[in-house]
Amino acid sequence: MTSALHAPQLISESQMLYLVWIPADPDKVARLVPEGLTPRSDGAVYLNQYVVVDPQQTSNGAAEQDSFGAYSLSYFGADLAGLDTEAGVPARWWTHYFNSSEAMNRYAAERGVPTSQGRTTVESTDDRVVATTYLGGVPVVRTVARVTDGPTVRSTGQLRYITRAADGGFTSGRYPFVADLAAGFEVESLEFLDPGHELYALRPADPLQVTFGFYSPRITFCYPGGEGPLGSFHGS
Repeated sequence: MTSALHAPQLISESQMLYLVWIPADPDKVARLVPEGLTPRSDGAVYLNQYVVVDPQQTSNGAAEQDSFGAYSLSYFGADLAGLDTEAGVPARWWTHYFNSSEAMNRYAAERGVPTSQGRTTVESTDDRVVATTYLGGVPVVRTVARVTDGPTVRSTGQLRYITRAADGGFTSGRYPFVADLAAGFEVESLEFLDPGHELYALRPADPLQVTFGFYSPRITFCYPGGEGPLGSFHGS
């Protein structure tokens, strides 16, 4: 069944924790990147854990069919080499994508995203954030970070994700965002809780080396934004 929704779709003021780190086994990560794309030399891995608590935070909240609804999402993947945006943001390849919304899974899958079911929680206090990814009701990844209780910092820009099109070629998508970032962000721990799950291949090196990250109590973005075949004007 195809989605009744048309791209792009807007998500408003979601709560998000985003990380990039150096993995324990870069070779395993590299094997998750398809031929035709090149992982970064350091094997960097990313994770986005976020929640949308009200259907009216989405531009399709009033849709009669296929509204995303309130949902939560964790997705993982590898940073890519040679495809940075003009602002120096690396392009990224999705390896895993766990969404609680069946309708959003269909919408994303039509655009080449490797979707499946899962649930995410993001719990925050004035100085601490805990984000947990659940698969089959079991916690498999947990992130704990500290933040400073103070004014947030406005951040804007675009993220870039590469997907595989139905014809086997690659599609480049730009995902614009406007975010309020918590100050004093520091990751305490990133735990992959199930050594038997395939996600364990993405676990961080010890000691943990986070190369980028933020917590936003309010981030707004398009899903997806501009898209086109990799190498075209829209997919450049």
